[in-house]
Amino acid sequence: MRIAICDDDGQELARLSGLVGEYQLSRGVGCSLRMFRNGTDFLCDMEGGEYDLVLLGAHMMGMDGAQAARELRELDGNVRIVFMSDLPEDPMEGDGTGMHWHLHKPADAASLFQLLDRAGRELSLQEGQGFVLKGKKGVSRIFFARIEYVEVVNKTVFFHLVDGAVRKATAALSDFEGKFLARPEFVKSHRAYLVNLSYVQTMGSHCLITENGHNIPVSRQRRSQVQEAYLHFVQRAGQLSVPDVKAAVSLGNQEGDVPWRVLLVDDDAAACAVWAGILRRHGCMAEVAGNGEDALCMVKGGHFDCVLLDVMIPGEDGFAICEKIRRQAAQIPVIFLSCVAEPDKQVEGFAAGGIDYITKDTSEELFWAKVEARIKLSASARTQFQYGPLCLDLARRRAVVAGEELFLAPAEFDMLWRLSEHAGRVFTPEEIFGMVFGGQPWDGGQMVQVHMSRLRRKLEQAWGGHHFIETVWGQGYRFVP
Repeated sequence: MRIAICDDDGQELARLSGLVGEYQLSRGVGCSLRMFRNGTDFLCDMEGGEYDLVLLGAHMMGMDGAQAARELRELDGNVRIVFMSDLPEDPMEGDGTGMHWHLHKPADAASLFQLLDRAGRELSLQEGQGFVLKGKKGVSRIFFARIEYVEVVNKTVFFHLVDGAVRKATAALSDFEGKFLARPEFVKSHRAYLVNLSYVQTMGSHCLITENGHNIPVSRQRRSQVQEAYLHFVQRAGQLSVPDVKAAVSLGNQEGDVPWRVLLVDDDAAACAVWAGILRRHGCMAEVAGNGEDALCMVKGGHFDCVLLDVMIPGEDGFAICEKIRRQAAQIPVIFLSCVAEPDKQVEGFAAGGIDYITKDTSEELFWAKVEARIKLSASARTQFQYGPLCLDLARRRAVVAGEELFLAPAEFDMLWRLSEHAGRVFTPEEIFGMVFGGQPWDGGQMVQVHMSRLRRKLEQAWGGHHFIETVWGQGYRFVP
């Protein structure tokens, strides 16, 4: 345990130093100890992360304990602070100093030993639950259970927490691998990613999909290892039965490709949760809009494989929104999902451009069968895709920009086609290589880099106002319609 004591009472410092020595002998533990006579010297010596426990005199000359504690807390959000005073009650309780405990002066062995035992137990417990990360903004403790995934980009390691927060450190991923891979819930899915399997919803052939909708790439070399780790983890955790586990790691509806994105438009949050859960169990990425206006913005901003649209929604009804979606993105199949079951309303839904009408009393099996069939049929029937000035004709394997044909090599066309199918999603060079060059041995990314460079140059020359494909540094490429 790393301890610092700061007090302007020399006799108390000597007493505490002796007691810490006695504690080490009686408990058979090691402690490092540094002592300071004033708060200024103590803080000047601090960078953050040096100590596990700090004992501060509450009433010191110059900078008192409260001020020193506040500045200390800015440097280190995790250190335990103990105030020492000759008052019987906690002198700084509730004043924002971040105090943990109070020690009455003059300290005696019983009270100090009890305090050190308590701190030692907490440190021992937290050592197994997380680790201390030192960054530019100070020091913070990160708990393994709160980490969704870890990625490294340009010599910076990013820790993505389940609540959306991100912590980062200038380091290599290998600096942290040992801590994570010693735990059963973590697996390395890619040379730049570690994933907490506790938050994985499904596993596809190229990625893991977390409960928060993040796609974490899985490299070709690690695919079997990751799948086996995921199977063992969910079985051991008792989260799924064996048949369910097999379904979770095999996205049959995707036929080896990335998950389908489905937009649910409904202002009933409870209903959305039910239908989204069904979609995710079948390997889809489900996103939700509470009204038609939001749905139109989401359709405009990203590619969806299907829209499930309620009729009775705030603002314009589902029929009007369906007509607008069809004008805005005719290639996206729209399925009405509503509690309104009257035949005339269903006819109105088809007239508005819907390709199916599912009532909310439909069973899960029939619901999924209809959604899956409609997405597959729509995908197989479409041969032309329009993205602003860019038109892709899959039947003729032609790319046209603003009416002028863009002459692409076969690999360049396949790259553009595959990325455009899933606009906005980042594909790693290894994923692109697998989609375009099939079973050829991985060359480290040289072929992808060469063909991607040529493709982007041709697109930029044809339409200077938009690049279509952008680089996401340290991760890969994505299509931006």
